[in-house]
Amino acid sequence: MNQTATRHAVYADLFDLPENLVGEIIDGVLHTHPRPAPRHARASSTLGMEIGRPYDQKKGGPGGWWILDEPELHLGSDILVPDLAGWRRERMPELPETAGFELAPDWVCEILSPSTLSKDRALKMPKYARYGVSWLWFIDPQARLLEAYELRAGAWTLIDTLADDQTVRIRPFDATEFDLDALWA
Repeated sequence: MNQTATRHAVYADLFDLPENLVGEIIDGVLHTHPRPAPRHARASSTLGMEIGRPYDQKKGGPGGWWILDEPELHLGSDILVPDLAGWRRERMPELPETAGFELAPDWVCEILSPSTLSKDRALKMPKYARYGVSWLWFIDPQARLLEAYELRAGAWTLIDTLADDQTVRIRPFDATEFDLDALWA
């Protein structure tokens, strides 16, 4: 019986990727996908502004968070790159000097696209739970939908689903609100 050993991907493998690809390592396997398409990028950028102003910059909101685009999370042997992530400053008072974050975020948002949908839901969602991310949002620009989950007793609980132009006021960012259709414009 002849078996071929598969080599586990390592961090250095990410440096060999073309610049137009985003790479992640999940369970030792290198996963890549192209840079976001315009609708995906628009939803992510706009959400970053809607959440970032009141929570990161403390403009019209309570502050107390770091909100970052595409941070590189080094969680155990996994390297994950969510579209957006946030850390409470009480847990992470200073941003690290390194490129990667070893402290799991408090909140993660994945913008769903056809090329990332199954990976975000089937592979990354359980990892975020395993590493103790408290809140996870999925945004689907094509369906014009936001799903918000909260980690309870180690399992994801759906706390809200919003669509089209509904008003968003969801934990952990429920001290402020914004209109969901801002992400689709």
